[in-house]
Amino acid sequence: MKKKHTEPSDKKKLPKKGFIHKILVLGFFVIITASIIIGYFLYSIIFEPNVKTPKKQNYSIFIRSNASFTDVKKELFDNGLILDKESFIWLANQKNYPQKVKPGHYIIKNGMSNQSLINLLRSGAQTPVKLTFNNVRDIFQLAGRVSKQIEADSASIIDFLTNNQQISRLGFRHETISAMFLPNTYEFYWTTNAEGFVSRMAKEYNNFWNDLRKTKAKAIQLSPVEVSTLASIIDRETAMTSEKPAIAGVYINRLKSNWLLQADPTLIFALNDYTIQRVLDVHKEVDSKYNTYKYTGLPPGPICIPTISAIDAVLNYQKHAYFYFCAKDDFSGSHAFARTYAEHLVNARRFQQALNKQKIYR
Repeated sequence: MKKKHTEPSDKKKLPKKGFIHKILVLGFFVIITASIIIGYFLYSIIFEPNVKTPKKQNYSIFIRSNASFTDVKKELFDNGLILDKESFIWLANQKNYPQKVKPGHYIIKNGMSNQSLINLLRSGAQTPVKLTFNNVRDIFQLAGRVSKQIEADSASIIDFLTNNQQISRLGFRHETISAMFLPNTYEFYWTTNAEGFVSRMAKEYNNFWNDLRKTKAKAIQLSPVEVSTLASIIDRETAMTSEKPAIAGVYINRLKSNWLLQADPTLIFALNDYTIQRVLDVHKEVDSKYNTYKYTGLPPGPICIPTISAIDAVLNYQKHAYFYFCAKDDFSGSHAFARTYAEHLVNARRFQQALNKQKIYR
C-alpha cells in the first residue's frame, strides 16, 4: 500500500484563540495589579501620616529668611518630626519646594502627611507669634527681649532706635523714644524686621493716644511724652497698680506748686546703678538733668518704658492734699502719704529704721 505523500507547508501553526485570550487577560491583570501597587505606594507617600511631634502636641518651627531646603530638612529631621525622610524629600522635589522655601513661623501638627506639610510650607501661611514685653528698663533691654520673639536681632533694633533721623520722623528724640513703646502683648509675624517692629509700635502708640487721653493730658498741662515720663517715675516707685493714682496725685501737686519732684528713682537712673536699694544724700549730688533733687519739673524723658496702668494713673490722678509719700516699714510695697513735711519725717524715720534692721545701708 502506498503511503500518502504530503506537501511540506511553509505556514506555522497559529496559536489557538483561547491561548491569546488568556495572555491578554493575564497582561491586563498584571497592569492593573502594578497600577494598584504603584497607586498605593504614591498614595502612602503623598497622603499617609508622616509627621510625629513630641507628645503629639502642635510643634512650632521657625524658618529664617534666605533659608535653603537643606536648612528646612535640618530643622525637621534634627527634631525628629519626619518618619520617612526619603518620601518627604521625594515629594518636596516633585512639588518644586526646594525652589520655593518661604520663611516664617509654622505650626506643625502631629499626623500631617507629606502633602499637607509641604503645602503649608510652600504657601508661606505662617502663624503669627505673641510678642510680649513688660517691666522694661530701656530700649536696649527692650531690643533684647523682642529679638527673642521675632526674627529681627537686637542689634538691628538698636540701630534703628538710635538713628536720630529715623526717630525724629516718628516725633521723638533719643531721650524720649522709650515713651513710644506700650508694654502689652501683640501679634506679629515672626519674620518682622526692625523697621517693621518699630513702625507697628508707632501705630499702636498713635492709636493709644486717642482724643480722650489727649484731652486729659492737656487738662493737666502735660504732653503725651511728659505724661509717659511721669508715669515711668511712678512705675519705679511702686508695683501696686492701686496706689499709682495716689502717687501720681502727689507729683501733680508738686508740679503745680513748682516744687522739686525729688523722686529717688530718677537718681538711680542718673547714676545708672540699679543695685541701689537705699538712696543716700551723696546720691543727690549727681550732676544730671535727671536729678529731680536739683532740677525742677520733669526729667528730659522716661526713666523706663512706662506701663499703661501708670500712664492712665497720671491721666486720672487722685486729687488730694498730699505732697509726700514714703514706703511703709512693713516692706509690703505700699506707701504712707503725708500732707506736711513733719508728718512725712515720722513715716520716713520708721522706714529708715526698718532698713537698718534689715542691714540695708545702700
